[in-house]
Order: sequence, then C-alpha cells, then structure tokens
Amino acid sequence: MKPYKGYAASIWFEADDRLFHGTVEGIRDVVHFAGASVDELEQAYHDSVDEYLAFCAEDGVTPDKPYSGKLAFRTTPDHHRLISEAAACSVRSINQWMDEVLAAAAEKTLRQGRRKIGLR
Repeated sequence: MKPYKGYAASIWFEADDRLFHGTVEGIRDVVHFAGASVDELEQAYHDSVDEYLAFCAEDGVTPDKPYSGKLAFRTTPDHHRLISEAAACSVRSINQWMDEVLAAAAEKTLRQGRRKIGLR
C-alpha cells in the first residue's frame, strides 16, 4: 500500500474475522484500520490517518511523524576505517553493520535507563 500523507502501513490478513488489518508504522501512537477488500482497506487507511491528524489538531497535539529510515552520520577518517574493517569482518556492508550495532547499543542503553528509573 502506498504511503498516505507521509505515513506508511503494515498489513496482514486475519482468517478469524476474514478481514485485512493494518497499522501505521514508525509512530508511537497506535493507528489501526481494517477492511474486507483492498479498496475498503485503502479507504479505511486513509480515513484512519485523516482521523488521527484531526484528533491531534483538535487536542492541540503535534502528530507523530514517521522516521524516514535515513540517518546522516559523520565521523573521523580513523573511525570510518575502523567501521569499514569491522563491517567487512562481519561480512556486512557498513550500513548493515552500523544498523545492527547501533540498534543493539540503543536497546541496551534504553534497558539500562529504564532500570535506573524503576521501569522494565
């Protein structure tokens, strides 16, 4: 399904209710929609995004914007060389290696931070 107003969705089929379901991805808020056909699903997707944006405007809240997945990164030439060598040793591109390493480091940092403030 094409992005709508900058929002992308993931879609799945539920055999129990014989409906396609979807959620808007890349935002903290939960925006869910469902439909029995592709046309119905697409309309529900557009309606849900429109309702989400209207709800945020009504409450004076800035709606979540999805992350693009693009991250600008600058480093020193020495670190660039080290990163390149580490990626090659892992048989990954620099991008793949950085994505895995940074995501793991972020998860670890968040877990430690949550423990410090008493969350799990």
